[in-house]
Amino acid sequence: MTAAAPRWEIRIAAAGDLHVDPSVTGPWLRALEPVSDEADALLLAGDLTQLGVSTEAEALAEALAPITIPIFAVLGNHDLHSNQGDRVRRILERAQVCVLEGQSTTLMVSGHSVGIAGTIGFGGGFPGAEASDFGEPELKQFVARSRRLADSLEAALGELDTDVRIALTHYAPVPETLHGERREIYPFLGSHFLGSAIDATGADLAIHGHAHLGSEEGKTPGGVVVRNVAQPVIRAPYRVFRFAA
Repeated sequence: MTAAAPRWEIRIAAAGDLHVDPSVTGPWLRALEPVSDEADALLLAGDLTQLGVSTEAEALAEALAPITIPIFAVLGNHDLHSNQGDRVRRILERAQVCVLEGQSTTLMVSGHSVGIAGTIGFGGGFPGAEASDFGEPELKQFVARSRRLADSLEAALGELDTDVRIALTHYAPVPETLHGERREIYPFLGSHFLGSAIDATGADLAIHGHAHLGSEEGKTPGGVVVRNVAQPVIRAPYRVFRFAA
């Protein structure tokens, strides 16, 4: 018996760790050219620039200009390196990129809704090898930032009442997608606070980048599918995820 065709399908393209500077604008223009035909939206999981300066953000905006589908992004640690994160964000927003930080937004595709909640996230590690908010003020501040950004993701996801819900971060919410990286640096690549935030509200997919030597697939303890879309991991300009019913 032939399976019935899905009543609807939503296609989400995602990529992370583009590390754009003016020298690679042309290659990225060509690499991203098909995405408007292959997906209904493009999600960018941080480290969009190399050093987080305006010239790089402008180069990225140029590479994204021909894309006709909605684009959503979070920033990454590279995008904040030069203390110009606000400037990078403004340049991308002028290019019609929706940059999320502790916020959510909704997209309609063929009469069905997609909710996207995003934050850069932060490190801290995972049970058995995690930072503790005890001792020096600097360590307490480190953990506090991780908790604060995870809490903002949970709140943003909780605002969504959509057919599909996606969590978009730069840092990893689970250790499985870090496999391949040195275990000593897991606390700098992600945090279980993010995974707990996703499980507290639920999602259909969690997307992140950052871990160049990591693995592509994982799940939160609550069973939410997690995908690492860092360029060195997917080895493609983007990966397309499909939701159908």
